[in-house]
Amino acid sequence: MRDVNSPSADTDAATTEAADAAGVGEPGAVQVIVGVDRTRIVLSGEVDADLGPELQEATAEAEERGLPIEVDAHHVTFMDSSGVAFLARLSIRSEHRVRLLRVPPTVRFLLEVTRIGELLDVVEDDGQAEPFAPVDTPG
Repeated sequence: MRDVNSPSADTDAATTEAADAAGVGEPGAVQVIVGVDRTRIVLSGEVDADLGPELQEATAEAEERGLPIEVDAHHVTFMDSSGVAFLARLSIRSEHRVRLLRVPPTVRFLLEVTRIGELLDVVEDDGQAEPFAPVDTPG
């Protein structure tokens, strides 16, 4: 016998489908790729307070390398003040002007409202982005 307060398999599937359709629950991710002549930070999913430690680590690693920094935001589905603070921190700490690549509308809106976009070079077109060559690691 099933308790009426317990969700059924059909309810769970419907809830999961609705959350996916709304873009809710896409966990955020940060990846740092060190290239020959620059560091690329790839952001994806929800860039929010849950990613705070990863964003700080990415900032420290990029800063330690001392290379120009690119941030690929193509797969960002949501960004809050944590993501904006991350971009501001990168732009202030980097010796070079930070480039923001493939900016989705949600992020573009935040750049305009907060004026952080004035601190970054926003690359509108993929054709403007130079080919990226990661450093070969012995393996």
